Amino acid sequence: MGNFLEILNQGIKAYNEYVGGYLILALLLPTGIYFTFKLRFLQVRGFWHAIRIVAGKYSKKDDKGDINHFKALTTALSATVGTGNIVGVALAIHYGGPGAIFWMWVTGFFGMMIKMVECTLAQKFRKTNADGSVSGGPMYYMEMGLKDKLGKYAKWLSVVFASAAILCSMGTGNMAQSNSMSDVLLTNYNIPVLYTGLATALLVLLIVVGGLKRIAEVTSRLVPFMAIFYFIAAITVVILHLNWLPGAFALIFKEAFSPSAAGGGIVGSAFIMTLTWGVRRGLFSNEAGQGSAPMAHAAAKTPYPMREGLVASLEPFVDTLFICTLTAIVIIMTGAYNSGIAGVGMTVEAFRTGLDAINLGWFAPHIVAAGLLLFAFSTIVSWSYYGTRASQYLFGDKAIKPYYYVYCIFV
Repeated sequence: MGNFLEILNQGIKAYNEYVGGYLILALLLPTGIYFTFKLRFLQVRGFWHAIRIVAGKYSKKDDKGDINHFKALTTALSATVGTGNIVGVALAIHYGGPGAIFWMWVTGFFGMMIKMVECTLAQKFRKTNADGSVSGGPMYYMEMGLKDKLGKYAKWLSVVFASAAILCSMGTGNMAQSNSMSDVLLTNYNIPVLYTGLATALLVLLIVVGGLKRIAEVTSRLVPFMAIFYFIAAITVVILHLNWLPGAFALIFKEAFSPSAAGGGIVGSAFIMTLTWGVRRGLFSNEAGQGSAPMAHAAAKTPYPMREGLVASLEPFVDTLFICTLTAIVIIMTGAYNSGIAGVGMTVEAFRTGLDAINLGWFAPHIVAAGLLLFAFSTIVSWSYYGTRASQYLFGDKAIKPYYYVYCIFV
């Protein structure tokens, strides 16, 4: 049994390294670049228009859909902004050097266009259910949009995607996040893992049984709160050490192309390491091309699919170009990336160093712990909706309630 598990573990690692790493990067980044030029940098030209849409300037009460633009955005952001915004960024810097952040920015910029296109498709090919609600996402637009080209294989692709979405909702969207929460509370406050799991499962159940509208109500309040909280914490460090900021940006740009950016070694391999970790963090942090966010944006009230696509393009901006950047700047300007600590410990060390100037370094673990708890919990809540939609597609409405309970058991 031990040998089997070891072989399985090695197989998963190999798959993640080559398929989840290099192959995905080779497919997604060129796609983002292609759409950016094809649509003439619409993520830039339409940025302020997207802001106005989110603000409700063009919304009408009788528009078809379940939730407004703002709630669709916060629901998707709630799933996107997770522990990776704190831990993942630190790992990217640890393995790829400060220069990885430059490539994270580049990828986040092109990721805005990928998100715009996939969410526009979700709106265009969404389905109205018997109860008047709407469902959409890659499984629907692959089946309906590719049917003429692929025939029955379009349905097969949709089934594969929906099945993978359920697995992902239980894994990265659920267990990985709840594990981070329990680990943080056990390490920092000695709260038993069982208590954390039970409390989280109960809270999640109370929210998800209310469907998308209750999930959207929670995320529309939670996302702005956690973004403001993390911004205040990070910007405090930046203001306290403002003279370190130019050096941090200079280091990012310098080491983006430096052979020594990833800790030395062969010139070409060091650059590839920096590029790979930056691109990987950029793509995986905002979930561009993953197909999850379209399920939330498909439910937005609008008669124009492209309008919601513009709203969706704001996600990589908020997630990658804003929140991930806050983490990166604090880590680099305080020199925590040279501490030899990886992961969440590096982020804690960065805040500790930065806040020592006002004798609040001791508070750093609590700031990072609070950020992790908020980000992880919001991800669990929103991913429950994605799994629900995938289950509904595969098994019909009868699968929705059983999925809720199974999901909470996995928490």
